[in-house]
Amino acid sequence: MAERTTCLVVGGGPAGMVLGLLLARAGIDVTVLEKHKDFLRDFRGDTVHPTTLDLLDELGLAEEFAKLPARKLNTVQLPIRGSVQAVFSLEHLPGKYKYIAMVPQWDLLDLLARAADSEPTFLLRMNTEATGVIREGRRITGVTYRTRDGGTGEIRADLTVACDGRDSVLRAAAGLRSHRWPTPMDVWWFRLPRTDIDPAGLLALLSAERAVVMLDRGDYWQVATLIAKGSDAVARRGPVADIVRSMADTAPWLRDRVDALRDWDDVKLLEVKLDRLDKWYTDGLLCIGDAAHAMSPAGGVGINLAVQDAVATARILAAPLASGTVTTHDLAKVQRRRSIPTSVTQGMQRFLHAFAIRPALSGRIDIANAAEAPLAVRVLRRIPVLRTVPPFLIARGILPEHAPAFARRP
Repeated sequence: MAERTTCLVVGGGPAGMVLGLLLARAGIDVTVLEKHKDFLRDFRGDTVHPTTLDLLDELGLAEEFAKLPARKLNTVQLPIRGSVQAVFSLEHLPGKYKYIAMVPQWDLLDLLARAADSEPTFLLRMNTEATGVIREGRRITGVTYRTRDGGTGEIRADLTVACDGRDSVLRAAAGLRSHRWPTPMDVWWFRLPRTDIDPAGLLALLSAERAVVMLDRGDYWQVATLIAKGSDAVARRGPVADIVRSMADTAPWLRDRVDALRDWDDVKLLEVKLDRLDKWYTDGLLCIGDAAHAMSPAGGVGINLAVQDAVATARILAAPLASGTVTTHDLAKVQRRRSIPTSVTQGMQRFLHAFAIRPALSGRIDIANAAEAPLAVRVLRRIPVLRTVPPFLIARGILPEHAPAFARRP
């Protein structure tokens, strides 16, 4: 006999765990499937934006979150002719939180799981991977799954929510169509040691040879190096030390770390995708987060959008789920609510791809070795109010979501 729940959430990332917690606080039976045995995976998105910090406040989880190992990013800096200059600052953001918190994603997910486990209608099943959908006529009524030990089974649900990422098994099984935009880059992720005399915050290295973003994690740098789309295999034929060596040409304080990468196993590849489903739902199934709209890492906004999707989903669907009356009309409300923030953000990313990342990868942007700061940077430094717009779009975005009343705790 198949197992049953009211709402089945597939994927235990930020969107899935937030949605599971919120629905459980509404008294709805909710099961979250996570295919891994734990949340410990490196180079997942670790940015917790001010809107998510606001949400944690509203959920009564701010005190627990404050105990996690966090690094606050509130400036974006560029090395120009040997000096590090601030370009953007988050200090003028509205609201309580004027920074982006860098927290290991597994710590955030563990916190959300503990909070959800205290709700009697919540169940988290680790080591359980959804493998396909169950249909009754045209309606999706649940999923098939397999466990790490080789077991298989079925779970039926009034609603299944796909939070299983950009390579979503469920959206593929449902045959949902998407529009995809070309991207100019993939990303290498790796760590470098950091010292107390290094710059702090977020540092961008833009030279003719490398385009790099460095995220201050306290005792190490989390580094994203942009590479031309599809160039990974050829680039890995060279010495891995060339990556940091070229970075040190732009940032001389890195010269003592040119041998920090031991081999290519230290460098992880992210294949960048940018797409959006034409329709995020079908009868019995809703896709949110990267399952609905795969985001570029430009701006680091993917997690923030996914969490906001989850909050809107819980607010809109809690009542129809509780009454057993959820329909595709209700699912369409979620897409209508979240489509504007998603399309605006993806438009911003496409702009960055065309006018910043593509030129940087072709060597046409060399800020680090310019005789003086580029005109755009000089204008931003002279007119402080202009420096608040990009941080606002990245850190807070448009149409931010807030926790519904039923989920709030003091």
